[in-house]
Amino acid sequence: MIRSDDTGKLVLRVTLGVLLLLHGIAKLHAGVAGISGMLAGQGLPGAVAYLVYVGEIVAPVLLIIGLYTRPAAWIVVINMLFTFWLVHGNNLWSLGKSGGWVLELEGLYLFAALAITFLGAGRFSIGGSSGRLN
Repeated sequence: MIRSDDTGKLVLRVTLGVLLLLHGIAKLHAGVAGISGMLAGQGLPGAVAYLVYVGEIVAPVLLIIGLYTRPAAWIVVINMLFTFWLVHGNNLWSLGKSGGWVLELEGLYLFAALAITFLGAGRFSIGGSSGRLN
């Protein structure tokens, strides 16, 4: 079996990027109105809803290709923290019917992105393992 930190980083980046990008694409089809209304209900300007697209479309694409990887991962971390605060605050300490954390998907996104902020993209990326764009 091949042991390679760079391969592990690639798998982590691409997995997080693809899974999160699918959520962003679904939000493109649904439109910004629902997100905008929810933000307005929390006292935030509705225009902030467009930042959700940055966190769920732009940042995942950057993660997949390995360009500006650490900043993109930080954007995902911030996006997920807002998701916990605005959408899932009531479920933060809840368990599902099967005994797992209700927010395990969101938690996985958050902690995978946090890991990428520390690990970087690795050499299998456009930014390279020590590139200025990683």
